[in-house]
Amino acid sequence: MLVLGIDAGGTGSRAVLVRVPDGEVVGRGSGGPGNPVASPDAAHEVGRAARAALAGHEPAGVAGAVLGVAGTSVFADPTVSAAFGAAFAAVGLAVPVPPVGDVVTAFAAGSACDSGAVLIAGTGAIAAHVPQWTVGRTVDGWGWLLGDEGSGFWIGRRAVRAAVRDPGSALGARVHAHAGASTVDELVRWATVSAAGSGPPPLAGLAPLVCALARGGEPAAARIVDDAAGRLVATLDALGPVDGPVVLAGSLLTRETPVRAAVCARLDGRDVRPRVAGDPALAAAWLAARPLLGTDAAAHLHATLLP
Repeated sequence: MLVLGIDAGGTGSRAVLVRVPDGEVVGRGSGGPGNPVASPDAAHEVGRAARAALAGHEPAGVAGAVLGVAGTSVFADPTVSAAFGAAFAAVGLAVPVPPVGDVVTAFAAGSACDSGAVLIAGTGAIAAHVPQWTVGRTVDGWGWLLGDEGSGFWIGRRAVRAAVRDPGSALGARVHAHAGASTVDELVRWATVSAAGSGPPPLAGLAPLVCALARGGEPAAARIVDDAAGRLVATLDALGPVDGPVVLAGSLLTRETPVRAAVCARLDGRDVRPRVAGDPALAAAWLAARPLLGTDAAAHLHATLLP
């Protein structure tokens, strides 16, 4: 039995084909941006990823599939749902491919429990309750202008502010170099143009630089990282009591960054044992397989795919 999981992101799409119940990944594929909110070609790119993952296998033999994507409400638009339906039919899938919120796939990438919470910090940031595999109450996720506190963009913006105020510091010099700016005025122009552009904000690209400097003990970078972690934990706390595990997701929290270390340090001593999310495409495949398996088999498959 085969299941297909797809992670349709704003910068790219990935699909995995998994054999059940043993959990062997037998196919992988990738495509361009797959979020229909951001890309008019999303359905085509998701279909391209699915086709690549299915290469060498009979699509009609796929028993279940799930599409993980942000902004699932857009699928209420008949034009959007028809475009994705046509893309999946074109690759030969005979089963429905329901869209599931990326918050849910992020949670499933770290836990086989049906309820809990997830804290995501990548370019943006959001915390969410996940009751019974649905998206419940959320905090933040409001975009860089109004929120996303502690996110990659937020860290990058704080780094530019620090560089403008103290261009001679180690952080200031590295930020100027990253932006290709030789003066404060040039850095301000770069940041302004970056924030106004489309696609993933370039300011978020400063987050790895800040993390590297913080790891090396640079004071301004360390303060930014510490503040980011505090804001992320405050976002999680604003959800209220969590019944179930807490999963950490997004590049700032799934990689071994000083942000993740600081978040975990703040959660240490609480009745919370955060789990780090794995691959959301594999989580989507597991969500597709879960209704087809018994409880024990589903748990075993999760442990195999997302140890």
